[in-house]
Amino acid sequence: MGALNQRYDILVVLMVFFLAIFFERSESFSLLEDETLSYRQILRAHNAPPEVVDPLEDIIIVYTDEDFYTEYDQFPLRRVDLSTIIERLSQMGAAVIGVDMLLDFNSAYGEDPTLELAFESAGNVQLVSQAQFEGDEFVQLNKAIPRFDAVTSSGYSNISSNSAISETIGRLKIYPQINEAVGEWPYAVRAVASYIGVAPEDITLENELLDFGGLLQVPLNQFNEVYIDYPLLPPNGQGGTAGLHDVMGLSAAEILFAYDQEELEDLSFLVADRIVLIGEVAEVAHDEFETPVGNVYGVEIIANTIASILKGGPLQAASGALEAIVALFMMVLILATRTLSNPTPRNLISIALILAFVAAVSYVYVSFGLVLSMSYVLLAMILSVIVINARFYLAEMGQKALIRDAFGQYLSPKVVADLVKDPEKLSLGGEEREMTAYFSDIAGFSSFSENMTPTELVNVLNDYLTEMCNIIIASEGTVDKFEGDAIIAFWGAPAIQEAHAKLACFASIDMNQALVPLRARWAEDGRPAINVRMGLNTGPMVVGNMGSAQRMNYTIMGDTVNLASRLEGANKAYGSDIMIAEATYLAAQEFVDVRELDTLRVVGKSEPVKVYQLLDRKGETKGLMADLVTQYEKGLKLYKERDYAAAKAAFKLSLAIAESDGPSKTYVARCDEYMKNPPRDDWDGVFTLDSKG
Repeated sequence: MGALNQRYDILVVLMVFFLAIFFERSESFSLLEDETLSYRQILRAHNAPPEVVDPLEDIIIVYTDEDFYTEYDQFPLRRVDLSTIIERLSQMGAAVIGVDMLLDFNSAYGEDPTLELAFESAGNVQLVSQAQFEGDEFVQLNKAIPRFDAVTSSGYSNISSNSAISETIGRLKIYPQINEAVGEWPYAVRAVASYIGVAPEDITLENELLDFGGLLQVPLNQFNEVYIDYPLLPPNGQGGTAGLHDVMGLSAAEILFAYDQEELEDLSFLVADRIVLIGEVAEVAHDEFETPVGNVYGVEIIANTIASILKGGPLQAASGALEAIVALFMMVLILATRTLSNPTPRNLISIALILAFVAAVSYVYVSFGLVLSMSYVLLAMILSVIVINARFYLAEMGQKALIRDAFGQYLSPKVVADLVKDPEKLSLGGEEREMTAYFSDIAGFSSFSENMTPTELVNVLNDYLTEMCNIIIASEGTVDKFEGDAIIAFWGAPAIQEAHAKLACFASIDMNQALVPLRARWAEDGRPAINVRMGLNTGPMVVGNMGSAQRMNYTIMGDTVNLASRLEGANKAYGSDIMIAEATYLAAQEFVDVRELDTLRVVGKSEPVKVYQLLDRKGETKGLMADLVTQYEKGLKLYKERDYAAAKAAFKLSLAIAESDGPSKTYVARCDEYMKNPPRDDWDGVFTLDSKG
């Protein structure tokens, strides 16, 4: 379960990408995808080679616009005049004449016979039909009136947006069920078939491939759709873009109002052997639709669709297998960023991957016409980046909470904050560091506790331990553990502290001074005074989480730690309160006042160690204590010279300054002993303790 919790983001990323692959194949959310296609089509129109993006010359639009109707002086175009245009286009050599009009009602002016005759005479006219659906079920085909239908061909013009929200038209959908039911093809498909001389019954649609009798094949996507490749159009000189009819069009006025046959012959080169589409581009006709390249008139959409089919479908949908491979490849790359714990490079790489994906998909669209879905994988990548970052964030928050829980009770807030900011400073499992260890114990605790009830004893201990721990934590120390009345602490971990010896010494001085008001308060409560012995040592030790899998403790161990414990007990032999090893003194000598106690060999250790009594911060030892230290050092010098009688006299003078001075008493007694039983001539001056304290 723990491993699963560590990898839940992988599971989410896998789920997101597999959903993206599924939704891509079903196009469940096509709005965003259509928007990306719009941008890619604009890039393609401006960056693909001219032979790819220029309008196809096989098609020309004969259009009626506002200028036409101004000259015509009525709206809409009368059928008798439409018949004139058709007759003249036929005479001019049009290969296919497509009329973008449904003509599904009879003329109220008796013009139908004339138009019927024009249709029949031309023999190559194609009209619009409209397929009717109920939901996804084909119901019927609405066609031109029978007399027109009998002398023309037709194709359905059901071109609509692929999204229920967006109105952008970027594809032509072919409905096999319509062909199976009534033998009808889309308007553009039927126009292409007529143009290249393929009968409607020779058109087939199988395995996402539209085949025009073997003469032309157009690949489709999984929904039997042709992507419409809208061409690059020039500016219109008014801050906008020209319409397709402006580039490859001819006003109906040029045909209808031609003065004579000679004028028509001059225009015939624009019409001969081409597909001619007759349609409205006047705003009053309300035949304008949104496309990837802007608003386009319906007849222009038909023209672009025909051009796309004639080019063999220059925009081809990627196969489902390729889509899946690309999605899985990007998923692997995104998952690979999980190996980076630093959010800055991780997110920069993620952003680079997203941008690279967008650039690559856009490039293959522009350069090769390969339509790879962008939005689904793009959203999956963005969501995956969010999920991975969320996992790192939650893990970091959990780690910080763990650090606060684990260290908040025995580390200073500053140290905890430092660890929370940089958890790498916390090395779990144990490591060797140069640190300072601290041990303290209440002198004569058994006698101290005899006259108290258990409740009173607990209250006194709580007061004492709280006061001492507050000082340790305030000085950025770590409280290791309590053993009855004993306190074990250290400096230099978990956060690295260069001045660990100084901090430990300052904390010890402050704790010793804090005992003064505590003793006064306890005296008022009728409780006995207490004396505390402290021992400090500096050196290499192992620190880390140690214990069992069920219970661990962040603690210290090693010879340096053991010596600190022995020094705490050694205070008893000298009547001192804070004993520090030479290593601690050397590390903090610029910051503390001390007096040398002795060079001794503690129980369990063969190597001697010079020890000092910690007095105060540097320069703070004043008054009687300063006088005492001066006199004491005279006596210690004489003692080292083995002039025990003179040393005893010097130490007696020290006791005259402070009669309760423990080290001076110790040396008076030792001088008496050495005067009676002098040490051997080869004595190294090391005093060996015979008990732990």
